[in-house]
Amino acid sequence: MNLHSKLEVRKNKRNSPIYAFFEKPKVIKQGGRPAHEFKCSRQGCAGRVRRYLDTKDAGSTGNLRKHARSCWGVAVVNAADSAASADEVRKVIIPNILKDGSIAVAFKLKKGATTYSHHQHTREETKGFQCLMKTGRPAYYIPSRWTVSRDVHLVFAWTRNRIATMLQKYNGKLSFTTDAWTSPNHRAFIAFSVHLEHNGVPLSMPLDVVEVARVGDARTSHCV
Repeated sequence: MNLHSKLEVRKNKRNSPIYAFFEKPKVIKQGGRPAHEFKCSRQGCAGRVRRYLDTKDAGSTGNLRKHARSCWGVAVVNAADSAASADEVRKVIIPNILKDGSIAVAFKLKKGATTYSHHQHTREETKGFQCLMKTGRPAYYIPSRWTVSRDVHLVFAWTRNRIATMLQKYNGKLSFTTDAWTSPNHRAFIAFSVHLEHNGVPLSMPLDVVEVARVGDARTSHCV
């Protein structure tokens, strides 16, 4: 059987779900040996898997599966194994994976240990973020911190007034509870909440969180 015939046979047998994680292979020659080169289809991944065609295991998917597990995640590959074909993985499983906007899911696709950190951006980091977000879309609107602060205060005031009106007009019993705790930085707080039945559904809402005043130190509530 000549090389062309072998390639056709390999092409017809490429229906395993694992092939869905790679682009259509290119036929190359590595050191004079014919091989298929599979490029990972995940955005941002430059991984390539080569499979030589002049060996007895030319149809093996072991290296393809190894890369897919490390790049897409073991859970995703296991889900793909239950599919009937590579086309089903491309049309059903992968779109659902990419549709999930969870940052935890995105981190699981990365190699190595996963760490989480959150902190306020510096001025330079903010400029870099804006530049990145506008790449390819210069007209993309990113609100300033003053706009975000203003909108948060407006939403808070509107929500507070709506809750106050609802509680004042409520025709029934209201149950109020309090809870106190000390934060890791040794500051004490007291929370006030209300419990009621709204349209047949139990409803609980925090009303205020107050930092307990120390002697000679007046404290104001954080929210109302």
